[in-house]
Amino acid sequence: MSNSTLTPAGKGAAERTAGTGPVGQPRKSFGHWFRDKGWRHLVGVVMGVFALFPLAYVLSAALSPTGTLVSANGLFTTIAFDNFIDLFSDPQKPFAKWFMNTLVVGLITSAGTVFLGALAAYSFSRMRFTGRRFGLMSLMLLQMFPQMLGVVAIFLLLSGISDVVPWLGLGSQTGLIMVYLGGALGVNTYLMYGFFNTVPKSLDEAARIDGASHVQIFFTIILRLVTPILAIVGLLSFITATGEFLIASIVLNDPDAQTLAVGLYSFVGDSQSRTWGVFAAGAVLAALPVMALFLFLQRFISSGLTAGAVKG
Repeated sequence: MSNSTLTPAGKGAAERTAGTGPVGQPRKSFGHWFRDKGWRHLVGVVMGVFALFPLAYVLSAALSPTGTLVSANGLFTTIAFDNFIDLFSDPQKPFAKWFMNTLVVGLITSAGTVFLGALAAYSFSRMRFTGRRFGLMSLMLLQMFPQMLGVVAIFLLLSGISDVVPWLGLGSQTGLIMVYLGGALGVNTYLMYGFFNTVPKSLDEAARIDGASHVQIFFTIILRLVTPILAIVGLLSFITATGEFLIASIVLNDPDAQTLAVGLYSFVGDSQSRTWGVFAAGAVLAALPVMALFLFLQRFISSGLTAGAVKG
């Protein structure tokens, strides 16, 4: 039987038997395939193991009844939930309250950052006013200085505010949220400003012809088109607010008002009574809100809502 009378399946089998590819060329050797693209798979596997091993190690320590990080000979050799029980059984260390405080601070901070940053980015992107260029340059310069440089100034400022407005000074979650909002406003505004510029201005012009104001354009048109950047900024702000330790440890001096980052440190801060297993259990539970928020916002991050917004 000639090749012309073979079916497509028969041709494929004949080509594989003859050692040729689907187009009649010799099959690539393993060495050639590895040099071409196989090394990428190897690098991906190595980086995946490198990223997942700390997570598996912490989870193994959380499920280990020994309460240490180095006593076990292997991962998940013994599994018990004693550390999770001890995490909620100490009245001097209210983990449940720390968890709720973290959610409140993180959600309010992320929502406020997104809203204020979007307003500022829209103003810089769509409006022309005196001081606009200076404001953009100031935002760019503010990104060069980390918030940690102002820890002493933040402490003195909140300490002075405590004498006048106690609910906004030291020991208050409101004061911590204000500090987070002020520190993240510059970088997030500049980040959203670049994304706002990608939205066609013809949408604004068409809305103005129909009599829409800037407020109507912002809330009904622009915010729907920039949902991906809003989701990214909200997620990053939530992660930063829930995992920040230095400023939170200075501002929140009341154990009942502390966040998880500050509260969990008490399990390992004392060298005489370090409970690494309980600390690992708390770290595992602390990662759940971030994971849940990421899964919820993933569809907004990966969607391109600006595609097809303008005909042409």
